[in-house]
Order: sequence, then C-alpha cells, then structure tokens
Amino acid sequence: MERPTFIDLFSGAGGLACGFERAGFRSVWAVEIDADAAATYEANFGHTVFSGPIEEVHDVPVYADLVVGGPPCQGFSPLGKMSPRPAHDEMNQLWRQYLRVVEMVQPRVFVVENVPEFIRSAEAQRMMTLAGEWGYEVISGVLNAYHFGVPQKRRRGIIIASRAGRPRFPDHDDHRATVRDAIGDLPLWPTDRDWHLSRSPRPESIERYRQVPPGGNRFDLMRNRPDITPKCWLNKPTGSTDVFGRLEWDKPALTIRTEFFKPEKGRYLHPEADRPITHREAMRLQTFPDDFVWVGSKISVARQVGNAVPPELAKAVATSVKTLLHSPVSVRESAA
Repeated sequence: MERPTFIDLFSGAGGLACGFERAGFRSVWAVEIDADAAATYEANFGHTVFSGPIEEVHDVPVYADLVVGGPPCQGFSPLGKMSPRPAHDEMNQLWRQYLRVVEMVQPRVFVVENVPEFIRSAEAQRMMTLAGEWGYEVISGVLNAYHFGVPQKRRRGIIIASRAGRPRFPDHDDHRATVRDAIGDLPLWPTDRDWHLSRSPRPESIERYRQVPPGGNRFDLMRNRPDITPKCWLNKPTGSTDVFGRLEWDKPALTIRTEFFKPEKGRYLHPEADRPITHREAMRLQTFPDDFVWVGSKISVARQVGNAVPPELAKAVATSVKTLLHSPVSVRESAA
C-alpha cells in the first residue's frame, strides 16, 4: 500500500515529521520561516521547504492526505504569561493561516500540536468550530510524551480533525523510558563530536554543580554553599524547583527547552557528571535518532531541538491517524 502523505506547517526542524515518517507516512511539502530549521528539514526529508512567512503561501504545489503543524504558541505558553500577548496579536492568530492552507489542500485529516494552554483558549475553540463546519469530526486533548516512550515529562495539546471517520488518541505505551535509557550509553564526558559538545564553565560554576545531588536543585546549592550562591537566589528563598536541577538516571527528564545548555534555566545538569547536558543528550531525550542531520550554529540547533515535538510522541499520534487513512472513505467524507 502506498505511504500516505502529509504537509507540515510551522514545521521547525521536523520533530512531527520524523515521528510521522516512522509511522509510515511521507512528507511532501513544508513551511518554516526560520532558515536554519528549514535547512535542517530539507536535509532530512529530501524535498524543498517554503522558507518564509506562511502568509506568503498563496498556493500549495502538492496534494496530501494529511496536514500537520504547530502554530507558534508564545501567547499561550506559561513562559509567555510574564508578558502575555493580547488575543488579537498576530502570533496568537497564526492558527488562521494554518486553516487557510487546510482549506486549500482539503486533506482527509489534519493535526494541530501546541501548548496545553492553547487547547483551552477561545482561539482553539474557534478553530475547532470552523473545522466542524467544514465537515471534520474533531477531538482535542493533552498528551504527556512520557506516556508514549519519550524519556521526558512534556505535555502537548493535540487536535485531530478527520473526514475519514471518528478520530481517537493513541493508547499509552506500557514502556516508561528513563534518562538512562536515552543517554546511559554515551561517554560520560563530551567528545566534541556528533553534537556531544563540551562547554568551558568557570571553576566556581563547577563547584556549584557539585553541590546539587541527583533530583536536587538550586536549594541544595543555597543550603550547602551560600557563599557561592548567586545573590538573586539567596534573596528569593522560594520559587521553581527545576532551576539548577540535576537529572536522575532512572526517572524521565523534565521538559527540554531551547536553552538546555544553561543549568540556571531548568533541570539540565547531567545525572552524574558535573556539567549541563550536551546537544546530543538533549537530542536523545527528545527521541531524535543519532543520524538526524542538524543545520546551524550551536545556539540555533539548541533552539531547534528544544522547540521540536518529540518524534516518539508524534509517532504515537501518527499511528492512530494512520488507521483512519487506511479505512474506507466515510459517508461524511464522500459527501464533502
């Protein structure tokens, strides 16, 4: 049977695409405004990416069975609540551009990925209402990547809209992957090859790392060595327990974001070595294969890695969607 095809909007480096291709789909076209991410996508999926604003897409050169994508979510992300975007902000309205392309393509199914907060927003409700008016059956919910073979607790909002039968979410995977499963076979110290990159922290930074046990965080540093603790932390005795946190071998990581190489940004210290995780380790925790090709500077690639949907989560969603596309055309679809 011929592989079902998909178009990827706001594609990033291709986390969704990697998972969908693992499930037997084939990417045929993509849109991504970031030049490095677009180049990464092209290097891995073998076709041209429209590298520009989606607003400039006026025709789609190919048909596809499926459209997937994650409209930018800064206005809905918890990290964006420090400076929230108004509801009419253009970045909050890019879902309309996504639907504009869906209307051009008329796929049997489309999938939207975003932060959990988006699913509860008025914008998502409008999106799903419009999809229903176009004849799609729609489901929405929040999936935790950890339940689908990803060694990371990462919650993502998912919308599946189908004209090929009633959509459903994938069943949980019985296997619960850990940090050890993902990176335990890598050299303890970076090799500076294959994105297993070292940094050059100051001696004081290394001493700070040493104060944090597996599962610990900045509060351990504050208790053990207040003399080398940043004053801003000493003046803030409460707050996030992720900051300056150390991973644990036999538990999942927390969300891998775009600055995973900075321990002060989250739980990014290696479970054993006194250092932050490397690019390769972050890629593994995101479930990218080692032969995935990355294009761009270290900072650019880190951003691409942190912004990506874990491919194993995408694969689980894709496997569920694939059952729809392999089913006979529904009465509703034939009448559309």
